[in-house]
Amino acid sequence: MSDIERLLSNNRAWSATIRERDPGFFPTLARQQTPSYLWIGCADSRVPANEIVGLLPGELFVHRNLANVVAHSDLNCLSVLQYAIDVLQVRHVIVCGHYGCSGVRSVVQGQRVGLADNWLRHVEAVRETHAAAVASAATTEEKVDRLCECNVIEQVANVARTTVARDAWRRGQPLAVHGWIYGLHDGLVRDLGVTVGEAAGPAAPLT
Repeated sequence: MSDIERLLSNNRAWSATIRERDPGFFPTLARQQTPSYLWIGCADSRVPANEIVGLLPGELFVHRNLANVVAHSDLNCLSVLQYAIDVLQVRHVIVCGHYGCSGVRSVVQGQRVGLADNWLRHVEAVRETHAAAVASAATTEEKVDRLCECNVIEQVANVARTTVARDAWRRGQPLAVHGWIYGLHDGLVRDLGVTVGEAAGPAAPLT
Protein backbone atom coordinates (compact mmCIF):
# COMPACT_ATOMS: atom_id res chain seq x y z
CA MET A 1 0.00 0.00 0.00
CA SER A 2 1.41 3.39 -1.02
CA ASP A 3 1.57 6.36 1.35
CA ILE A 4 -1.39 8.00 -0.41
CA GLU A 5 -3.45 4.79 -0.38
CA ARG A 6 -2.74 4.49 3.33
CA LEU A 7 -4.25 7.94 3.91
CA LEU A 8 -7.40 7.00 2.02
CA SER A 9 -7.63 3.78 4.00
CA ASN A 10 -7.22 5.71 7.23
CA ASN A 11 -10.05 8.01 6.16
CA ARG A 12 -12.42 5.11 5.54
CA ALA A 13 -11.61 3.66 8.96
CA TRP A 14 -12.08 7.05 10.64
CA SER A 15 -15.43 7.61 8.90
CA ALA A 16 -16.66 4.17 9.92
CA THR A 17 -15.65 4.75 13.54
CA ILE A 18 -17.47 8.10 13.69
CA ARG A 19 -20.62 6.67 12.06
CA GLU A 20 -20.65 3.73 14.43
CA ARG A 21 -20.33 6.05 17.41
CA ASP A 22 -22.87 8.60 16.13
CA PRO A 23 -24.90 7.65 13.04
CA GLY A 24 -26.26 11.19 12.72
CA PHE A 25 -22.91 12.96 12.92
CA PHE A 26 -22.15 13.44 9.22
CA PRO A 27 -25.74 14.27 8.12
CA THR A 28 -25.88 16.95 10.82
CA LEU A 29 -22.42 18.26 9.95
CA ALA A 30 -23.31 18.46 6.26
CA ARG A 31 -26.29 20.73 6.97
CA GLN A 32 -24.43 23.43 8.87
CA GLN A 33 -21.34 24.54 10.74
CA THR A 34 -21.76 26.57 13.90
CA PRO A 35 -18.31 27.04 15.45
CA SER A 36 -17.84 29.45 18.32
CA TYR A 37 -14.10 29.71 17.73
CA LEU A 38 -11.71 30.84 15.00
CA TRP A 39 -8.22 29.38 15.38
CA ILE A 40 -5.34 31.24 13.74
CA GLY A 41 -2.32 29.00 14.07
CA CYS A 42 0.93 27.87 12.55
CA ALA A 43 0.95 25.45 9.63
CA ASP A 44 3.31 23.16 11.56
CA SER A 45 2.12 19.55 11.22
CA ARG A 46 2.75 18.91 14.91
CA VAL A 47 0.02 21.32 16.01
CA PRO A 48 -3.37 19.76 15.11
CA ALA A 49 -5.82 22.47 16.15
CA ASN A 50 -8.97 20.40 16.74
CA GLU A 51 -7.17 17.62 18.55
CA ILE A 52 -5.24 19.66 21.08
CA VAL A 53 -8.39 21.43 22.31
CA GLY A 54 -10.63 18.36 22.05
CA LEU A 55 -13.08 19.70 19.47
CA LEU A 56 -14.83 17.79 16.69
CA PRO A 57 -15.15 18.81 13.03
CA GLY A 58 -17.59 21.69 12.78
CA GLU A 59 -16.66 23.14 16.18
CA LEU A 60 -13.50 25.05 15.23
CA PHE A 61 -12.98 27.32 12.20
CA VAL A 62 -9.28 27.21 11.29
CA HIS A 63 -6.76 29.37 9.46
CA ARG A 64 -3.11 28.39 9.43
CA ASN A 65 0.05 29.84 7.92
CA LEU A 66 3.77 29.93 8.56
CA ALA A 67 4.38 31.34 12.07
CA ASN A 68 0.70 32.24 12.74
CA VAL A 69 1.00 35.72 11.26
CA VAL A 70 -1.91 38.16 10.89
CA ALA A 71 -0.85 40.69 8.26
CA HIS A 72 -3.11 43.54 7.21
CA SER A 73 -2.05 42.94 3.60
CA ASP A 74 -2.98 39.23 3.68
CA LEU A 75 -6.42 38.99 2.08
CA ASN A 76 -6.48 35.25 2.69
CA CYS A 77 -6.32 35.67 6.47
CA LEU A 78 -8.58 38.73 6.48
CA SER A 79 -11.21 36.92 4.41
CA VAL A 80 -11.24 34.03 6.87
CA LEU A 81 -11.46 36.48 9.77
CA GLN A 82 -14.34 38.38 8.15
CA TYR A 83 -16.29 35.22 7.31
CA ALA A 84 -15.78 33.82 10.81
CA ILE A 85 -16.89 36.99 12.60
CA ASP A 86 -19.56 38.36 10.26
CA VAL A 87 -21.11 35.17 8.87
CA LEU A 88 -20.40 32.42 11.40
CA GLN A 89 -20.62 34.83 14.33
CA VAL A 90 -17.75 33.25 16.26
CA ARG A 91 -17.33 34.65 19.76
CA HIS A 92 -13.64 33.86 20.17
CA VAL A 93 -10.60 34.35 17.93
CA ILE A 94 -7.62 32.38 19.19
CA VAL A 95 -4.14 33.18 17.91
CA CYS A 96 -2.07 30.16 18.88
CA GLY A 97 1.65 29.92 18.30
CA HIS A 98 3.91 27.14 19.49
CA TYR A 99 7.30 26.86 21.11
CA GLY A 100 10.11 25.76 18.82
CA CYS A 101 8.48 27.26 15.71
CA SER A 102 10.78 26.67 12.72
CA GLY A 103 9.84 29.96 11.07
CA VAL A 104 10.61 31.91 14.22
CA ARG A 105 13.84 29.96 14.66
CA SER A 106 15.02 30.95 11.19
CA VAL A 107 14.52 34.61 12.12
CA VAL A 108 16.44 34.26 15.39
CA GLN A 109 19.32 32.42 13.72
CA GLY A 110 19.34 34.53 10.56
CA GLN A 111 18.82 31.52 8.31
CA ARG A 112 17.52 31.79 4.75
CA VAL A 113 14.66 29.45 3.91
CA GLY A 114 13.72 30.72 0.44
CA LEU A 115 10.58 32.51 -0.71
CA ALA A 116 9.19 32.29 2.83
CA ASP A 117 11.85 34.78 3.94
CA ASN A 118 9.60 37.52 2.55
CA TRP A 119 6.70 36.31 4.72
CA LEU A 120 8.91 35.98 7.78
CA ARG A 121 9.77 39.67 7.59
CA HIS A 122 6.61 40.09 9.65
CA VAL A 123 8.29 38.06 12.40
CA GLU A 124 11.50 40.05 11.95
CA ALA A 125 9.46 43.18 12.66
CA VAL A 126 8.21 41.57 15.87
CA ARG A 127 11.79 40.78 16.88
CA GLU A 128 12.77 44.41 16.34
CA THR A 129 9.82 45.62 18.43
CA HIS A 130 10.68 43.24 21.27
CA ALA A 131 14.47 43.31 20.83
CA ALA A 132 15.21 43.77 24.54
CA ALA A 133 12.96 40.89 25.63
CA VAL A 134 14.43 38.51 23.06
CA ALA A 135 18.03 39.57 23.79
CA SER A 136 17.53 38.98 27.52
CA ALA A 137 16.98 35.25 26.95
CA ALA A 138 20.11 33.29 27.81
CA THR A 139 20.23 30.60 25.11
CA THR A 140 19.21 30.35 21.47
CA GLU A 141 16.33 28.04 22.36
CA GLU A 142 15.10 30.50 24.95
CA LYS A 143 15.37 33.35 22.43
CA VAL A 144 13.29 31.32 19.96
CA ASP A 145 10.62 30.61 22.56
CA ARG A 146 10.60 34.23 23.76
CA LEU A 147 10.10 35.44 20.19
CA CYS A 148 7.34 32.84 19.71
CA GLU A 149 5.51 34.41 22.66
CA CYS A 150 6.11 37.97 21.47
CA ASN A 151 4.89 37.04 18.01
CA VAL A 152 1.58 35.77 19.39
CA ILE A 153 1.16 38.98 21.39
CA GLU A 154 1.70 41.11 18.29
CA GLN A 155 -0.65 39.03 16.15
CA VAL A 156 -3.41 39.37 18.76
CA ALA A 157 -2.95 43.14 18.50
CA ASN A 158 -3.07 42.88 14.70
CA VAL A 159 -6.38 41.00 14.84
CA ALA A 160 -7.81 43.61 17.21
CA ARG A 161 -6.77 46.41 14.88
CA THR A 162 -8.47 44.98 11.80
CA THR A 163 -11.55 46.73 10.48
CA VAL A 164 -13.39 43.41 10.85
CA ALA A 165 -12.86 43.21 14.61
CA ARG A 166 -13.37 46.95 15.12
CA ASP A 167 -16.66 46.88 13.21
CA ALA A 168 -17.86 43.90 15.27
CA TRP A 169 -17.13 45.71 18.52
CA ARG A 170 -18.67 48.91 17.19
CA ARG A 171 -21.99 47.17 16.57
CA GLY A 172 -21.86 45.50 20.00
CA GLN A 173 -21.09 41.99 18.80
CA PRO A 174 -19.58 39.72 21.50
CA LEU A 175 -16.00 38.99 20.48
CA ALA A 176 -12.79 38.19 22.34
CA VAL A 177 -9.32 37.76 20.84
CA HIS A 178 -6.97 35.48 22.78
CA GLY A 179 -3.24 34.76 22.63
CA TRP A 180 -2.15 31.20 23.35
CA ILE A 181 1.01 29.18 22.88
CA TYR A 182 1.34 25.42 22.58
CA GLY A 183 4.16 23.31 23.98
CA LEU A 184 5.41 20.58 21.65
CA HIS A 185 7.26 19.04 24.59
CA ASP A 186 4.19 18.46 26.77
CA GLY A 187 1.11 19.02 24.59
CA LEU A 188 -0.19 21.81 26.82
CA VAL A 189 -1.58 25.20 25.80
CA ARG A 190 -0.61 28.28 27.80
CA ASP A 191 -2.75 31.43 27.86
CA LEU A 192 -0.44 34.44 27.49
CA GLY A 193 -2.99 36.71 29.19
CA VAL A 194 -3.36 39.23 26.37
CA THR A 195 -7.08 38.82 25.65
CA VAL A 196 -8.75 41.79 23.95
CA GLY A 197 -12.54 42.18 24.11
CA GLU A 198 -15.31 40.22 25.77
CA ALA A 199 -17.14 37.17 24.44
CA ALA A 200 -20.16 38.08 26.55
CA GLY A 201 -20.61 41.62 25.29
CA PRO A 202 -19.12 44.60 23.42
CA ALA A 203 -15.58 45.74 24.05
CA ALA A 204 -13.40 48.68 23.19
CA PRO A 205 -10.88 47.89 20.43
CA LEU A 206 -7.22 48.80 20.58
CA THR A 207 -6.36 52.31 19.46
